[in-house]
Amino acid sequence: MSRFLHTMLRVGDLQRSIDFYTKGFGMHEMRRRDVPDGKYTLAFLGYGKEDDTTAIELTYNYGVEKYDLGTAFGHLAIGVPDVAKSCEIVAANGGVVTRPPGPVKFGTTIIAFVRDPDGYLIELIERP
Repeated sequence: MSRFLHTMLRVGDLQRSIDFYTKGFGMHEMRRRDVPDGKYTLAFLGYGKEDDTTAIELTYNYGVEKYDLGTAFGHLAIGVPDVAKSCEIVAANGGVVTRPPGPVKFGTTIIAFVRDPDGYLIELIERP
């Protein structure tokens, strides 16, 4: 059976990004792999066991502190029980709320958008 495994994001400070996703969204680090010969480190984060769920792969390339995100990438989406509270936690952990909590246009679902410390956009969708 096929399944979606992970999304890879390049980050400028691995520990800062791990802290952001674990403290801001309650994810945990599933595994980490340092590859000195390739000059990079991978950290896989998510909810549950990696064999059972989709993960975010954070890739830190030694010595690269910032990336040009381009215009092709849209956003990640994370379901949370309380969007307003999640925005407070995210802001306290280095994120920026770019669209405050509220109903989606022409609908009732509560959403918000935040940016992580590397500039990636994340949609928060309230799922009680």
